[in-house]
Amino acid sequence: MIQFPDGFAWGSSTSGPQTEGRVQGDGKGDNLWDYWFSQEPNRFHEGIGPEQTSGFYENWESDIELLSATGHSMFRTSIQWSRIFPLGEGEVNQSGVDFYRRVFERIKSKGIQLLVNLYHFDLPFALQEKGDGWENRATVEAYEAYARFCFETYGDLVDRWITFNEPIVPVEFGYFYDGHYPHKVDAQAAVRVAYHTQLASSLAVKACHEVNPAAKIGIVLNLTPAYPRSQHPADLKAARIAELFQAKSFLDPSVLGGYPPELIQLLKEQELLPAVAAAELQTIKEHRVDFLGVNYYQPLRVAAPRYLPHPEAPLMPDRFYEPYAMPGRKINPHRGWEIYEQGIYDIAEMIKQHYGNIEWILTENGMGVEGEERFRQDGVIQDDYRIDFVKGHLRELHRAIQDGANCKGYLMWTFIDCWSWLNGYKNRYGLIELNLQTQERKIKKSGHWFKTVSQQNGFDA
Repeated sequence: MIQFPDGFAWGSSTSGPQTEGRVQGDGKGDNLWDYWFSQEPNRFHEGIGPEQTSGFYENWESDIELLSATGHSMFRTSIQWSRIFPLGEGEVNQSGVDFYRRVFERIKSKGIQLLVNLYHFDLPFALQEKGDGWENRATVEAYEAYARFCFETYGDLVDRWITFNEPIVPVEFGYFYDGHYPHKVDAQAAVRVAYHTQLASSLAVKACHEVNPAAKIGIVLNLTPAYPRSQHPADLKAARIAELFQAKSFLDPSVLGGYPPELIQLLKEQELLPAVAAAELQTIKEHRVDFLGVNYYQPLRVAAPRYLPHPEAPLMPDRFYEPYAMPGRKINPHRGWEIYEQGIYDIAEMIKQHYGNIEWILTENGMGVEGEERFRQDGVIQDDYRIDFVKGHLRELHRAIQDGANCKGYLMWTFIDCWSWLNGYKNRYGLIELNLQTQERKIKKSGHWFKTVSQQNGFDA
């Protein structure tokens, strides 16, 4: 038996925009995804947009029963900013406020620790339309006010707060690549958005501790170490720069209170340093997170770029590093991603050695599978592949904890099969199967197994 420490938490993570859906008269305002889908539904897999998702807004009571049925002792979800403030600021949607209170009260009544994230890629569209969203300093102030409202309204129910989930993702896909709205392909805008997001996170930490000094608040980052193709100096440099962009751009200011000098120098060389105020940098320095959420799916393997950039091409991260597909890597054949369990151990060592061994939770880890219905037998999806995936990663997490990692829980992505941005329902991750047509939920084999793991606080090796 691989046994985890007493008090170790077991559960899953999800998000409001990926599960709640919308119903007529719910008062929710459009976020970026609602608007983008209304404009270009053809860009979304099978034309499935954010209005349906997993129907949690209507099925939350029975869904919370399924949390207990799958052994949850911890659950992470998110508040949709535009459900509370339809325009991002100003008038409050009371039905949205009441919805989250009912949900949180029910989760707490089940004895489940509640983690609530304030932002999961879902900026209210009104703030984008009004002033270019996160490019605008005013959005930082609107977010701070929204966060403070949430701390004051739900602080009696929430065990841990989270400021942002994977804030580097909207920066990369919204401002370097054409992957998220507003798909600008503008390096200066990308850096400005990243800085404003970090400042907003730090101001939320400040507000949270002002409302309740004992509250715990953190940030969720995808902290994948960058593995170089070789020990060649050019590959090592590529990995170092990749890590600066991918992880340290938010990790260092959130935990250490300042930006890495090498990142500042690199941005300066590219004439990309944003306008900053000394008081803002002081806010970032003084208001650091209490814990980290860490998301891990696959390793980041990089190599030195093969070609010099075109002098007129827009600046992209691949000017400094490019992805590397390691020969012989283990692959999830249903999704195409590499499986590298040791990445969890390496992340734990990095946190321990360079970030004061801050308390952390593995907030996302999971296996997406396309066409999962083909594994259904006797009415239940027999997802032994997912069980094996989780076991492999838990072995590495257990090894890291034995070696001193300060990890307090393991949360899978995700609870019920959910909508995944442009991919819709192409890849299923849930412990529970969702039938999109009937909205029927069925626990998969992995869901029953996960409950046993939670009850035993471990599993048979």
